Order: sequence, then structure tokens, then C-alpha cells
Amino acid sequence: MKKSPLTLAVLALSAAAGGAQAQSNVQVYGLLDVGMETATNQTPAGGSMTRVISGGMNTSRWGLRGSEDLGGGLKAVFNLEGGILMDTGAQDGALFKRQANVGLEGAFGRVVVGRSFTTVYDTVIGFDPMGFAPYYSWATSGPATGPAKYGFTTQYDNIIKYAGTFGDWRVGANYAAGEQATGAQDSAKTGFSTVYKLGEVNLMATWERNNGNTVPATGNRDRNTVWHVGGNYETGPFKAWAVLRDYKLAAGKALTADVDATTTWAGLAYRTGTTTLTGAIYHINVKNVAAGKDADPTMYVARYRYALSKRTDLHVTAAYAKAKNGQLTGLSRDDPGYGTSQRGLTVGMQHRY
Repeated sequence: MKKSPLTLAVLALSAAAGGAQAQSNVQVYGLLDVGMETATNQTPAGGSMTRVISGGMNTSRWGLRGSEDLGGGLKAVFNLEGGILMDTGAQDGALFKRQANVGLEGAFGRVVVGRSFTTVYDTVIGFDPMGFAPYYSWATSGPATGPAKYGFTTQYDNIIKYAGTFGDWRVGANYAAGEQATGAQDSAKTGFSTVYKLGEVNLMATWERNNGNTVPATGNRDRNTVWHVGGNYETGPFKAWAVLRDYKLAAGKALTADVDATTTWAGLAYRTGTTTLTGAIYHINVKNVAAGKDADPTMYVARYRYALSKRTDLHVTAAYAKAKNGQLTGLSRDDPGYGTSQRGLTVGMQHRY
């Protein structure tokens, strides 16, 4: 029987994990999230659609991670992680699209090399009330409907990433080599992040810059710069979030306009026993666009989550997005909407192992 690359990888890595137990700590883990969505304005004709979805609260994935004690407080670490499309059973992109790295960890922190989530992602995910839900959150980026998503980068190839905790401070930094023959700065990417804990309050700031390749006609390159500031606060059953992101793209081509937008979001959650209720608002202020052409979309989201156990949840999420000036918008950061507004409802189940 012909086996897929994913099947072969699972068999080989499972065997390797079993043989390595005596020397190291190896864990097989995953998250499976599947459900149904119904939403308006999902077709060019403005029609509604109901479909099975993969990832209501979180992207489905599987992976292997582990460590080996090298002595003296030093550990070797590794992580391999790939995405799963639960509606079809297919792998989501490359086999280890999400993570593929090795590194060292000690009192100094952790350094990994390979493919990994960015330090900005690692930080901002804790400040999104919807937890970067595929349905529905604009914390990673805005809706896929417009010409730009005004977001940040979640993963880098060719990354060198550092993360460390020192008392009440968490810091992170990463550099991703562009590996272009035209120069070290072409396609290079850099990011920094910090979080400070002040009692029940967490404050964060991040910065990243992504370079394109040099345009011979102008000698310049595309360059986007993104920064965040924000905080969260937790007291008793309540937790609140507020974040501001600024996005600027300086175009390398002489006749290409720069892109500029500011995204803000806020949210509040109430948790009691097995139930969590969360509400959030996301807004994008689109700038340097001709008068009357800016969409400035806003999305309102409400989620009900019920824990069947420590690892299994049921969830229901409703959302509404609206644009200004007759411009199109949608709820999804992956699929475009075909109206000036869109309503959506998802019902799903998530299991973690």
C-alpha cells in the first residue's frame, strides 16, 4: 500500500520517539478542532454558505517535542509541528509548516534555529481575547477582503530565535536570514518583544521589520514595520485585554503607494466553573487611502465555551463585521467576504492530547 509523506513521517518519528525514551523526554501532542460555520456574503453573488470547518477556536495541529538533559542545567530541545485540515484530513501546507527547529535551553533562556513562530507571535497571542482563533480574530491580521491585511508575521523560515525570563520580565528576539544572492538585507526579517508583569497586569510591546528584495529600477526594497503595545488584566473570574498595532509598508517601486493602518482591539472574558463567555471588538483604521475609499472595518465577536473535561471543549462563536464607505469586508483573515458586512456563526468541538 502506498503511504503518504505524512504517514511515513508519523511512523518514523513515533519509532524514533519510542527508542529515545531512555535518553530524553519526547512528547507526541496535538489539538483537533472541527465544527460547522454558516455565514452571509460568502459568494460573489452575495449568497450564504454552510460548511464544515477545521479550526474554530484554534488551528488543528500535531507535533513532537522533547528535550535531553546535557548536564549543568543545559538542555537540548527540539520541536516538529504540522497543521491538519480536519474537514478533509489533508495536511495544512508543508509537513512541518508550523515548526521545525532544534536548540539549547538553560538559565540564559532558550535559543532555537530552523522554522519557528516569531517572537511577536509568541507575545501577542497572550493578548488576544479570541486566542488567534481562525474563526474569528483579527489579531494576526485583518480580513482577507481588502488589498492589505495590516498584520504581522506568525512564522519565519531560517530563523534564529531567543526567549528568556528574568524576574517579572520576558524578552524575545529573532532574526531570519533572507538568503538572497543580492545581499544580506534582502528578505531579512527582525523582531523584538517584551512583557512586564505588574501584579495582575501584564504589559507588552513588540516590534518587527520584514524586508523585501531590492528593486533595481529604484535601488529600494519593500519594507514593512509593525509594532504593538497592549496589556491584559485578570481579577477573579474576569479578564480584560486592550491592544494597539501600527502597520506601515514602505514600497520599493516608485509608482507603488505606501500602506498604513492602525488596528485596535479590546475584549472581556468571564469564567465560572466549566463555562467561559468572551466578547471582543476589532477595528482597523485604514490610512493614506483616497477620501471615501477607506473601509475602516470593525468586527464584533462573542464566544461561549463549555469544558467537558480538561482536554475537551464545546464552543459556539458569533461574529459581525461591517465596513464604511460601501467597501467590502469579511470576518475571515483567510477567505474574502463579498459584501459591505458579514455575519457568521460557528459551532464546534476541540480536543487536546
